[in-house]
Amino acid sequence: MNSIEWQQPLWLLALPLAALPLLRNRRETLAYPHIGWLPTDRLGRAFGALWRVLASLAMLAIVVALASPELSRGEVLRTGRGAEIVVLMDRSRSMDERMLPADWRTIDPILRRHQASSRGEPKGEAARRLLSAFVTERPDDRFALMYFSTRPMLAVPFTPHDDVLQAGIVAGGIGRGLADTDVGRALLAAIQQFQGRPYGGSRIILLVSDGAARLDEDTRRRIAAGLQRERVSVYWLYLRSVQSPSLGEGDEAAQLAIPELALHRFFSGLRTPYRAYQADNPEDLEKAVADVGREQHHPLDIVEQVPRRPLARPALAVAIAACAGLLLLQALRLRRWTP
Repeated sequence: MNSIEWQQPLWLLALPLAALPLLRNRRETLAYPHIGWLPTDRLGRAFGALWRVLASLAMLAIVVALASPELSRGEVLRTGRGAEIVVLMDRSRSMDERMLPADWRTIDPILRRHQASSRGEPKGEAARRLLSAFVTERPDDRFALMYFSTRPMLAVPFTPHDDVLQAGIVAGGIGRGLADTDVGRALLAAIQQFQGRPYGGSRIILLVSDGAARLDEDTRRRIAAGLQRERVSVYWLYLRSVQSPSLGEGDEAAQLAIPELALHRFFSGLRTPYRAYQADNPEDLEKAVADVGREQHHPLDIVEQVPRRPLARPALAVAIAACAGLLLLQALRLRRWTP
């Protein structure tokens, strides 16, 4: 429950002054010989009572405004259908490379790499464009945005505000990425974002990366334990480069030796849910993002922080309205008694 806090509480000592208009003045206590023969002025009495009430209300509102009341910060429980999603986006140098064009299968394999470097859309740019639309289409989700290369960097913590997240997505396109990629460290940092948060529904780490990273045994163990402890699913949008392998291909030796296949094999062996989406070109990536958007529409309870709200302006508005009422009554009074 929100409570009212007073920034200038000494002004409240003046509140008794608001009772002055309700007291009878000296003129009203004068004795007249006899006025019983005069008709009852019901309209005048009503105007007089309304005058006193408006004057008292104006003084009361002015004193309250001077005391600077504020509604304290609180929490509001909101229920929707969606998920808590940490978008973990690769910002390494390889993400600046271009994706294959839509007709890449018809291109001679010898010329394919040259065509990809000159015609395709940059992987990072395509991912940011589609993620921006993805966020817009899921208003009930709670997103956090994290970039990583050699180390993770939290750009936006969990927020329900779409404009903040959109600004974080745009900021990811500034500059060039670094050469190294540490997926393990980034996954551990993404899992940490869920720690201490009340479990309100589905939780997802949306990994957007082109792979090419190895995890040591200790990192694998910590990632598996963290995902299971926090009940987090992993969705991997695999942006395949020209020379990179397809997920699931190759024998066991290749799946252990090739970083992308080894990472996919590790994710597939987790006890927590895992989905992989391979994208060779922007069209494949768009389909993968749309497929993720159709998933995870479970009931979601979110505790949203409500900031402090000043109440001085509403009090001043009441005072202004009361003063306007007093002016109107005075104008009606003058018009009534003016021949």
